[in-house]
Amino acid sequence: MKPTIKDVAKRAGVSFKTVSRVINRESTVGQELQDKVWKAIKELNYQPNLSARVLRGAASSIGFIYDNPNSNYVIEMQRGILDECRRQDYELVIHPCDAKSPELLEEIFGMVDRSRVGGLVLTPPMSEMPEVLEALTERSIRFVRILSGSQPPDTLSPCVFVDDRTAAYNITQYLIDLGHRHIAFLGGEEAHKSSVERLAGYQQALKENQIDADPRLIIKGEYAFESGVKRTRQLLALTPRPTAVFACNDEIAAGTLFAARLAGVDVPRDLSIVGFEDSPFSRQAWPNLTTARQPNADIARTAAELLVHQIRHRKGDKPTDSEGFYPQLVVRDSTCPPPSRTPASS
Repeated sequence: MKPTIKDVAKRAGVSFKTVSRVINRESTVGQELQDKVWKAIKELNYQPNLSARVLRGAASSIGFIYDNPNSNYVIEMQRGILDECRRQDYELVIHPCDAKSPELLEEIFGMVDRSRVGGLVLTPPMSEMPEVLEALTERSIRFVRILSGSQPPDTLSPCVFVDDRTAAYNITQYLIDLGHRHIAFLGGEEAHKSSVERLAGYQQALKENQIDADPRLIIKGEYAFESGVKRTRQLLALTPRPTAVFACNDEIAAGTLFAARLAGVDVPRDLSIVGFEDSPFSRQAWPNLTTARQPNADIARTAAELLVHQIRHRKGDKPTDSEGFYPQLVVRDSTCPPPSRTPASS
């Protein structure tokens, strides 16, 4: 016969309500009692009943909503959220959607009503759309935002912020320190604040080094390989050509590398390339791409953890804090000093 919650309570020497609080990871139970309960659960091989949780009206799942063409980004996000859901005994409902759709809010509400999720993890651009946040707040739907910024933008809800601006500044400064002055910037969709923040970091580094920003070297586009190829062809047609390209993500950077190869441009001798994210593109490309490491799985895992804490939050508990991530420069083989600064071979 399968063990019940009362069997666990008896083995641990506590009430079944205490066992329930421990399983739901409520902060009101002391560590010593938690250890006793988890020990009993392991010994009895007890499996919490998620359907019973639903019948009590308690949430047993959370939702992940996204609109992002970058498949590596989405996969890493899903992995991080799923890891935390498994740890917390929650199910995950994944819902891709079109942020430009006029029916976006109706679609989100419909998913929440059908799936009875306890809350949502929102990624850009939805996490940065005021109309979405206001509508969710009005409906009392809990959410945690993953967004670009150096700090939480408000106290509307907990968020996981990524300091794209500082990382972009550091990338650009690294290229300047190598001797580059003609540095191109290939952005992503402007609906994603990350593209705006990375452009701001790039421009700040140029300004502080008294380098005039050439508007011809700043080209808008999409977070996609094909967009990187197309825009790099534009750059290579310029006179003089840029000696370095800062691509807003690794997919764009891989497209830049591909276009340079087709044009017979040596990377990094004639053109240095830097991406952003440290996705598989950066490690599978040859040469391996210099980039900024953005730990998407950890970011997503943290967002899910904040959301579950928010769902279980009781009146009087300490509010859920936001968390920040700071992408770090990873120097690989796709960058070097510009041709005039490269030491001559003996």
